[in-house]
Amino acid sequence: MIVKYQVITKLVLGVWLYLLGRLFRVLLNSTGRVAVSTGDFTFLFGTWQGVLIILIALVSLFVYIALDLNTKIFMSYNLLTGKAVSIWNSISKALEGVLRFFNLKGILVCLYLVLIAPILGIGFSISLTKGFYIPTFISSVIASTPLYLVLTIIAVFLFLSLGIANIFIIHGVVLDKMPIDEASRQSRTLIHKNWKDYLKQNILFILVMSAVILLVAAVVLGIPLFLVDVIQMSDSLKRMLNVFFVLNGIILSGATDLLSTPFYTMKLTQLYYEYKTGEPIHYQEHPFKLNAIDKYGIIGLAAVVLIGTVFLNNHFDDIFPLDPGVRIIAHRAGGAEGAENTVSGMETAWELGAYGSEIDIQRTKDGYYILNHDGNFKRVAGDSRKPEEMTLEEIRQLSVDGYPIPTYEEMLDACKGKVILFTELKGETADIQMADDAVKIVKERGMEEEVVFISLKYDLIDYIETNYPEMQTGFLTFASFGDTEKLNCDYIGPEEESATADAIDTIHSQGKKVLVWTANKRNSQRHFLCSHADGLITDNVKQANDVLYEIRNRSDLSRMLDKAKELFS
Repeated sequence: MIVKYQVITKLVLGVWLYLLGRLFRVLLNSTGRVAVSTGDFTFLFGTWQGVLIILIALVSLFVYIALDLNTKIFMSYNLLTGKAVSIWNSISKALEGVLRFFNLKGILVCLYLVLIAPILGIGFSISLTKGFYIPTFISSVIASTPLYLVLTIIAVFLFLSLGIANIFIIHGVVLDKMPIDEASRQSRTLIHKNWKDYLKQNILFILVMSAVILLVAAVVLGIPLFLVDVIQMSDSLKRMLNVFFVLNGIILSGATDLLSTPFYTMKLTQLYYEYKTGEPIHYQEHPFKLNAIDKYGIIGLAAVVLIGTVFLNNHFDDIFPLDPGVRIIAHRAGGAEGAENTVSGMETAWELGAYGSEIDIQRTKDGYYILNHDGNFKRVAGDSRKPEEMTLEEIRQLSVDGYPIPTYEEMLDACKGKVILFTELKGETADIQMADDAVKIVKERGMEEEVVFISLKYDLIDYIETNYPEMQTGFLTFASFGDTEKLNCDYIGPEEESATADAIDTIHSQGKKVLVWTANKRNSQRHFLCSHADGLITDNVKQANDVLYEIRNRSDLSRMLDKAKELFS
């Protein structure tokens, strides 16, 4: 029943999101845009289409929570108490409770479920944002700034405490039809009286579920793969068996994903009623029997595995390439191995084998272009003045780790014939004048093929691509909506979280390249170096090259597992 519920609701939600996406695209296109991103999202508040998109998205969020979360609570209670279980009746009841969330506190509860809970990894969240996390470019700043780190720790503690104290809000609203305020007060009271048992039950649940998952994984995947590896057989047979068992492992992973959240919901629902009534709830077993649809489903699944095994085995090298050919690009000239935004940093990246260096240019008070990332020089050179407040001569007096801050011309001359220079138009002086001047400087050196202009400001990239089509351009975005792949540029640069396999393939379908930023952790680097991305910006060039060496020497099994992670992460 739980599996059926998950499959049905996932299909309903998938159709719902698809239709919403088409509607939003129509509204977006009516404004003359093909996409909206973090670089130009403010237009949403200035047009009737944008306001309508926001309102529809907010209402849809309530519906999504009802289908993805509230329905699980209804079903859990019915399963626990032995009542008749109907998927459609549970969905209907869950949707009835949506109206009780149409107030300020209800909106705050929903935003917590959508944005905060996935980051904390505690309590309820929805599948839509399950993988949501703090981006690397933000977390790295937090980690390197003591004040931000302390404030973040305090915020995490407060949000965690708030989430645990109000863990039973949804139960009160959905099952007992309470207003948000009353449900919140009841939840805080129940947790206050039973917090020790609540923590103990959660820990036990996690331990038991982990043990079960590990046991099943060992039986279905681990032991068979081990036997395939140690038993003498031909390479072709070994590859086919590996494909077969990995496919079974993927099915197991999907089943685990389908079942883990409903089981946790059932556990919390059990605790809610036990804490509220003081009486234990014993699970009422429902008769289990396979109907015709179940039997055909099992047969169909078995057929998919067998057909999939043959197909993947016959096209193994095409589907699981040994080296996808992703290029490594050093962040801020040399990444962590070199002085930031300096010639020395770029040369270090080149010596480490980087394909390119990403740099940031800003304009000085007297009209020169120098390299610097932040709004001022405080972090890198101990001077709190902004580039636009200083002359080139004054900036010449500063240094980064003992190395001079170069002009754009000096960096171009130094990198010619070595690396591709991904030049980000940065800061308050990033405007049309900067675009024109930077293009002129590059053309004077005949380096059109060695430079890619990138920016978070789409209007500048669109301007360069329109007026200087011979130049290579790239638009960087943290998050975007619409037909981003149709934007007027050569590269699309999604941040790690939004660089999904589907997004990468969609961008490629429009003849554009993909530039992922900024992957610093080994697991993240491996993930994207095994993907279809064209370039990977990172602070850790040496580590990325080490990972790339491992990728080029991995086994068939590792190639399949890497592909599975790429598709399902």
